[in-house]
Amino acid sequence: MAVSLLAREVSDLCLGKPPLRCLSIFATVADALSALKRSGDNCVSVWSCNHGQLPGAADKVDAGGLDECRCVGKVCMVDIITFLCKEENLSNPGTALQALVSVFIRKTGDVVRHLEPNASLVEAIDLILEGAQNLVIPLEISGRNSRKKLLQNALSNSTFHNNRQYCWLTQEDIVRYLVNSIGLFSQTAVNPINSLDIIDAQNVNTVHYDDPASSALPFLAQALELQTSVAIVDGDGKLVGEISPFTLNSCDEDVVAAIATLSAGDLMAYIDCSGPPEDLVQLVKDRLQERNLVKALELMEEDSGTSSGISSVSSSCSSSEDEGFGVGRRNGRSGGYSAKVVRRSEAIVCHPWSSLVAVMIQALSHRVSYVWVVEEDRTLAGIVTFAGMLKVFQERLRTMA
Repeated sequence: MAVSLLAREVSDLCLGKPPLRCLSIFATVADALSALKRSGDNCVSVWSCNHGQLPGAADKVDAGGLDECRCVGKVCMVDIITFLCKEENLSNPGTALQALVSVFIRKTGDVVRHLEPNASLVEAIDLILEGAQNLVIPLEISGRNSRKKLLQNALSNSTFHNNRQYCWLTQEDIVRYLVNSIGLFSQTAVNPINSLDIIDAQNVNTVHYDDPASSALPFLAQALELQTSVAIVDGDGKLVGEISPFTLNSCDEDVVAAIATLSAGDLMAYIDCSGPPEDLVQLVKDRLQERNLVKALELMEEDSGTSSGISSVSSSCSSSEDEGFGVGRRNGRSGGYSAKVVRRSEAIVCHPWSSLVAVMIQALSHRVSYVWVVEEDRTLAGIVTFAGMLKVFQERLRTMA
């Protein structure tokens, strides 16, 4: 069985995955915002070509330059939120929305990496541990129904690049796949996490409950890069909640005003799944008026007419599979995310003596890529991430080779 696992190709993990919906790097922030709202996806892929994503615009890839047609990054709601939270953009969000999505693409490092379908599972894990968050895998369409599948994908407005379609492979996909083969790692999986050297106490960013929510913005950028979160602690250093990129990805742009005006503790209440309390909504509006942020207030009032700060989960179908690009609203979130949506700002925690497999299952069940580690009195001790878990399995897989 160990030999079978080592022989697995990444295409085995892509079975049933929908093709990526794509955005051109020549699109604007407003285009990305619209794409996220309409698709319901957590992020949208950004490509170096055009391929009709901008109506009436010419493809900017040179003739014959198929090698240039690549996924160069991704944009999520947190990128847009933190961008709009900049002081200069708060004053004029309309202008900020006309910036190109290239402002979100990292100039160094590779958040997304291309990988061929016949690459091994070990190769995929290696790329994740080098810093990749999403692996871009070509979809293989074969068999008697291939023409039908191609037609269905074309009708769904998903895009072909280099005459191929692609899907994401994420950290979560790989961890979930390994859990299904956990019997191979039984001796390692039952060990407590404090014996495996995967509790990260260095990359833990905290904000006090009464601190301005805006003080979490630099930490949110780092959390997005590391696929973690920002811890909210009390005066004794005990964990009381979090401001998570995974939660903010379910918000609409009116949360920008809340981040700019509320405390960290109040922001947790604002982004709770039940929606922001009316007194907090009014407090945000009053503080925007005090700071003469008229344009930000207009953005908030315009958005609140169609949402309540947090997108509701009203659809049980997967938007990636059943909704066409440009159809519906982002508040028709995928039913698969309901477990994450229910708790919102409540932090998922484990203890140093929790077993590796227990922590893996805990993270997967809540659809997050990390679990906070706390002592018995809830004092924050660190964080365990999917990347840390995959490092353990990488070492174990190499001993099997």
